[in-house]
Amino acid sequence: MNILKFIESFTNEGVIQSLQSKGSRRDSLSQFGKIGANTALAAVPLVSMFFTQKANAASSAFLASAADTPISALQLALTLEYLEDEFYQIALDTNGLIPDAEKDIIAQISQHEAAHVSFLMGALGGDAPAKPEFDFTANGTFDTFDNYQTFLALSQAFEDTGVRAYKGQAANLMSNGDLLTAALQIHSVEARHASRIRRLRGQKGWIVGNSIGNMPDIPTVHQIYDGEENTIQGGYNTTTAQATNGPALTGTGTTESFDEPISGTLATEIASVFFAV
Repeated sequence: MNILKFIESFTNEGVIQSLQSKGSRRDSLSQFGKIGANTALAAVPLVSMFFTQKANAASSAFLASAADTPISALQLALTLEYLEDEFYQIALDTNGLIPDAEKDIIAQISQHEAAHVSFLMGALGGDAPAKPEFDFTANGTFDTFDNYQTFLALSQAFEDTGVRAYKGQAANLMSNGDLLTAALQIHSVEARHASRIRRLRGQKGWIVGNSIGNMPDIPTVHQIYDGEENTIQGGYNTTTAQATNGPALTGTGTTESFDEPISGTLATEIASVFFAV
């Protein structure tokens, strides 16, 4: 299936118009200078500065990947894997960024992402979208590869978003058992990545309610975690669960036991700031 058909069939015009109305990424970012690790994400509204009137083809393909089909679900997954693969590779190639004690962890994650890219490209064949051009500094806003804590914060944002995005595409893959199996096999590994990165940042390995932890307290970071406070699973109120051993499941303990999906459109909004447009 030609990628242009996905672009033409993408009906969420409100998303495109909203993004286009924000003007150019460069103009939106002009008010920000380089910022340190403690505020690395705080100045960036991730949605508001992505799409321009003259977006490149790769960016358009990424928007199209929000469509609800098995192929487009994998196209979204591949684009997110492109992002993570390049992100970790640049970090590993940057002298002095990653502490020696943690290089093996990042290197292993990088190898996994490269394998995911290769697999998804093979699975999609001629339907594989072109790799976009990325800007992990968001036009100089982030000191991503100069500050390890900034790098880790973005890594957590990417990994937690990716895990929820894969889950959100499960329904779109139900009609194709082989593709669903492939996505689930990748999803579980991405979840392990997210857990490991969170622990490197001093967080629990799982999400606690909709808490952003030690991430910057801004609306777009909340987008990554909003919905995780859900206590109703399959119509069952998990707050009424009785513990069989150990402490009773109360408060955020009930939500820690479950993880929630996000839509392809929301995943697009969160990640697209790192496209070089």
